[in-house]
Amino acid sequence: MVPDVSTGSSTLGLINYLFGKGRRDEHTDPHIVAAWDMAGAPDPGRDPEATYTRLARRLDHHVDLRTRELGEKKPPQHVWHCPVRTAPGDRYLTDAEWAEVAHRVVAATGIAPEGDEQACRWIAVRHADDHIHIMATTVRADGRRPRTNRDGWRAQRECRKIEAEFGLRRLKSGDLTAPRTPTGAERAKAERQGLEEPAREWLREQAYAVAAAVRSIDEYFTVLRSLGIQVRPRIGPETGEVTGYSLAAPGDTTGGKPVWYGGSKLAPDLSYDRLCERLPAQDLADRPQQVADPTETWHRAETAIHRAHAFLDSGDDAVAQGHLDAFGDTLHNLALATHGSHQAELQAAARAFNRARRSAIRADHQAATALREAAKELAYATHDPGGLAIALVFAALHLARAAAKWHEQRGHEQQAAAADEAFRHLQAGYQQAAQPVLADLARRAPLATTASRFEQDLRAALPDHADRVLADPTWPALTTTLARAETAGHNPRRLLAEVAAQRELDTADRLAEVLNWRITVQPNRRAQAARRRSIRTTTPVTPTPQPAPTPVSERPAERSRRR
Repeated sequence: MVPDVSTGSSTLGLINYLFGKGRRDEHTDPHIVAAWDMAGAPDPGRDPEATYTRLARRLDHHVDLRTRELGEKKPPQHVWHCPVRTAPGDRYLTDAEWAEVAHRVVAATGIAPEGDEQACRWIAVRHADDHIHIMATTVRADGRRPRTNRDGWRAQRECRKIEAEFGLRRLKSGDLTAPRTPTGAERAKAERQGLEEPAREWLREQAYAVAAAVRSIDEYFTVLRSLGIQVRPRIGPETGEVTGYSLAAPGDTTGGKPVWYGGSKLAPDLSYDRLCERLPAQDLADRPQQVADPTETWHRAETAIHRAHAFLDSGDDAVAQGHLDAFGDTLHNLALATHGSHQAELQAAARAFNRARRSAIRADHQAATALREAAKELAYATHDPGGLAIALVFAALHLARAAAKWHEQRGHEQQAAAADEAFRHLQAGYQQAAQPVLADLARRAPLATTASRFEQDLRAALPDHADRVLADPTWPALTTTLARAETAGHNPRRLLAEVAAQRELDTADRLAEVLNWRITVQPNRRAQAARRRSIRTTTPVTPTPQPAPTPVSERPAERSRRR
């Protein structure tokens, strides 16, 4: 059951909508199911003599009295509106049940506390099987305004109780950190234009993807503009400095003017202040430079993801939350740097995890600097690392599963569900990318004598896990990876012991597969030694600055028609 609280300034305008035919003729049999006084609330849906204007005057009675007494205009935003909708698949409630829902919601939110004879006037209108609209005018009989602070959260909390009592689907509780959902008008506009998502959602995903890749606020605005998005900074009148910003999607206009969305209205962590905590204001010339070995970028990202597991178990929730936020950047940039059919699953994982990267716990972003920097390096990666990319996806899906567990332990239901959804997308992407690679490794397995030698190394290094590793179907592929590691300068026995010690193996499902990807991300020691010799004998060359990355999400020209 989903409540959605908002406010407005036109009583008659909302009544016209509630009792009208709807924007697409979807309203059927609109009628009042509950009110402050059923006898005193004229019902235009059932009484031919009850006009919209008459109902509006009754609802505005206390508002008008107060306005005349004070000799001023009506108080702004005095119309309180809360649609309440059951979840898809739920049974349809009766009018009597919806009446009980309405009474409980207005009591819980402070509109009409139980037993309060001076409370606001309100009505609940049902014009569809699965929802009602609660409407109130927020001036009490005594002339005071109601105490409706945190009314959205209180409505949600009451709806969770109603779900349990009515036998309805139990939805996830929120914590006031969810982004605003598109309005019905925004969704209808997207449908008319042939778009798959409203401008608000599209802008949100673009902003997340860009913020993950750039290294400064200035660069954030520059890349957004390069995507065709209009940017309007808000300048403080006294300081002359930027204090906020708004974005407008290409082609999204009303009356010929751009439709603007403030950063905080897109998502709480896209506000200017929250972005400044992660993106310092620095010169655009400060670019990450091209590294000598492009695979080092992937090695650093995998190492940072691996270390993030420890921070989730550290007991410091602020540090853990900081790493989850940085992990959200990692997923966006991993999708940007990855090529292949599994890229779509990685993009979906990044979008899903946007809800899991923030909670009511204030993140310590400084503690997650290493992971965030490693994530940003991925945005500039141009080298296709093959198995390294798959190993990074493998590490990411395990961290996503750990994030779901971390949120679940703290009662963050929406975040846990989002992390779990991201895990499923990562798992699907991993399977698409890994299966052909593992099959190819198995086909290239070394001779039986070499495989037997590796079995001896395995039993010596991991005596408690050897049988499980050997029974894993990925064992032949692991022998190929061990042979390559040996060629790269590693001692197989020592290497197996080292990668096994990185993180416990007791809970792993397929040990050989886990060991295979842990070994894959180990650096090539002989190549490193060769580079060190080359650096000592070669004159340094100033690297060429790299251009700002363009997020993998759809470009403006691709947004116009996607159906």
